[in-house]
Amino acid sequence: PVMTRQCVQCDKYKNRRSFSSNQWAKGEDSSRCTTCVCGVFGCNKCDKIFRDRNSLKMHMQVHRAKNVACPVCGDRRFGAGANAVMHVERGHCRGCKGRDSARRHIYEFASCQSAMRP
Repeated sequence: PVMTRQCVQCDKYKNRRSFSSNQWAKGEDSSRCTTCVCGVFGCNKCDKIFRDRNSLKMHMQVHRAKNVACPVCGDRRFGAGANAVMHVERGHCRGCKGRDSARRHIYEFASCQSAMRP
C-alpha cells in the first residue's frame, strides 16, 4: 500500500516521496509537502515548473533568441556563438569539407567575434 498524506498548506494528498523526512515526522496534521516548503519556480514563457532557481535559469536558454549564424553555412539558428562553433566541430555543417576546413572556419569566426567586442 502506498502511504499518502494531505499537505496542510495546499490540501493535496501526496505520497511519501513528496515530503521531506522532517516534514513526514511532524505527523498527519502538520506536514507540508516539498513544493510548499521550498516553493516552485515557474517559467513565464511556457508555464513549466521547476524546483529550484538554477533549473529555471537553465531552461530559459530554450527561449533565447536564435539569431547567431553559422560561420560556414550561414544558418541563423543558434543562441550563442559557442553553439554555432559546436555545429561546425561536430560535422553537422553542410558547408564544411573536412576537419581542417572546419578548424579554419572556426578560427576565422572566433577572430571576428572577438574583434566585435568593445
